[in-house]
Amino acid sequence: MPAFKVLARLRGLRGGAFDIFGYQAERRAERQLITDYEDLVRDLSAKLDGENHGIAVELASLPELIRGYGHVKTAAIEKAKAKETELLAAFVQPTQPAAAE
Repeated sequence: MPAFKVLARLRGLRGGAFDIFGYQAERRAERQLITDYEDLVRDLSAKLDGENHGIAVELASLPELIRGYGHVKTAAIEKAKAKETELLAAFVQPTQPAAAE
């Protein structure tokens, strides 16, 4: 257990220049996901209206699909990105009014 005590004391280094694990591709991807999500929410809130509210909620909840470690997480990210692309297309596409008969 002494190793865990040392790791706990080094907790303050997380996210900084001395975070040796932060340089891994998976960690960089996680940080990029956070930035992308913040940008997405900012864009959604600027274009939000009553018609696209449901799609905006679905888009905002996509990170809940991303779980796991390693290849499991990578697969979940790909699946979430595909769903995001699909939902974004529906979000920006104006709804067509019903044809009058």
